[in-house]
Amino acid sequence: MAARVVTVAFEGVEARQVDVEVQFTRGEHAFVLVGLGGKAVAESRERVRAAFMGLGLSLPGKRIIANLAPADLPKEGSHYDLPIALAVMAGMGVLPPDILDGWAAMGELSLDGRIVGVAGALPAAVAAGGMGLGLICPEACGPEAAWAGETKILAAPSLIAIVNHFRGGQILAAPEPGRMRDGDRVPDLREVKGQENAKRALEIAAAGGHNISFVGPPGSGKSMMAQRLPGLLPPLSPEELLQTSMVHSVAGLIAKGELTRARPFRAPHHSASMAALTGGGLRAKPGEVSLAHNGVLFLDELPEFSAQALDSLRQPLETGEVMVARANAHVRYPARFQLVAAMNPCRCGVGGAGKGACGRAPRCQSDYQHRVSGPLMDRIDLQIEVPPVTAADLALPAPAEGTAEAAARVADARALAAERAATAGNGAAVLNAQADGDWLEGICALDPPARALLTRAAEAGGLTARGWTRTLRLARTIADLEGAGAVRRVHVAEALS
Repeated sequence: MAARVVTVAFEGVEARQVDVEVQFTRGEHAFVLVGLGGKAVAESRERVRAAFMGLGLSLPGKRIIANLAPADLPKEGSHYDLPIALAVMAGMGVLPPDILDGWAAMGELSLDGRIVGVAGALPAAVAAGGMGLGLICPEACGPEAAWAGETKILAAPSLIAIVNHFRGGQILAAPEPGRMRDGDRVPDLREVKGQENAKRALEIAAAGGHNISFVGPPGSGKSMMAQRLPGLLPPLSPEELLQTSMVHSVAGLIAKGELTRARPFRAPHHSASMAALTGGGLRAKPGEVSLAHNGVLFLDELPEFSAQALDSLRQPLETGEVMVARANAHVRYPARFQLVAAMNPCRCGVGGAGKGACGRAPRCQSDYQHRVSGPLMDRIDLQIEVPPVTAADLALPAPAEGTAEAAARVADARALAAERAATAGNGAAVLNAQADGDWLEGICALDPPARALLTRAAEAGGLTARGWTRTLRLARTIADLEGAGAVRRVHVAEALS
């Protein structure tokens, strides 16, 4: 009869059930692992063997077959060590064969029998709870797994501690969830002098969840404003916190089980590859677009990114998720982020006209900005030109309004959008940036003057269908910031500007 222990395999942030079955048979003395395991899984045999020796146990002189079912599902990672070891123990009689029936297990073994922390404890605990099971995990992962709620968690420091717990000699206490820590300090918008138009655009972007790009010479404050956007955004809701934390858990970025309600802010270097942005590698780990889920992705020096990397952003910007396709797997990650891009007007930085202008203008400016494809720019709702900061701006006192005042207006505007969506039973499109189809037409019903203005602008400026939709979304957000119920001509005019 085979001993059986449940564990999980990760497909993106989803954890799929895997049954570890161990059977002892007659024949040549060997320890065989089957079930499409990767390199780390194949090495589990030696770690399990050494851990048993550390406990004073030796494997029986039989042929041991460990099967990871379903056999056609690829298995990667070192977290299969613990379930394999527990199944072998159950088969040897060290543990009663039925005592692990209500548990799933994950964890890496050290050579002396200690259980080492692994990535993915939170989604594993959520999946175990969905299967009606508890989770046995490393002691280091206990505070993280405890955030799963009602799932029973057994966080053990070593194999011997698990044996003693189930035999009643040493009862392990249930771990407490890690603390909810404050996010890093976000710089205040009051520190930005001048650039009133850009700050207004940043507030609109925060209120509606719109993507935004800043184009201006070095030193004009593009990066300063991008770094202040997280301070304008409301904290993560409980549902968003769970989604974001599960992505970070799979990536191994949760330390000591500590979570934060601050929205993620990711700022990869422009040398980042397509796989670094969208996800990939041997285990198809999440990329920057997924690590920024429910937060902000800041791409400084946008044209310096490779064309392949930039064009890979089109799908997640449109759908809010990214599919990492490999020969042996297709992994889906959430990627609903707010893009903030910054770029110089040309390669030399100055561009434009007037004193210090680029000597190769406008050719230099055109060549540089055309490194970013039109379809990608068409997915950026707000495209703002940022002029140089003058000495007169720097001499002015700090603005009276800062991040706190702007964040209050953003919160009010988002509350209006959420109330409108709840009333209509359309909770899937709370942010205006996500509205489309009939829902967008319903919330952006234009009066005749506003529709006439938008029609004339579309005909004169050659707006695409996506550009028309983008303008409607922006006008709705501007109206929400004013607390207006209807979208009027003045809102459409500011959106077009």
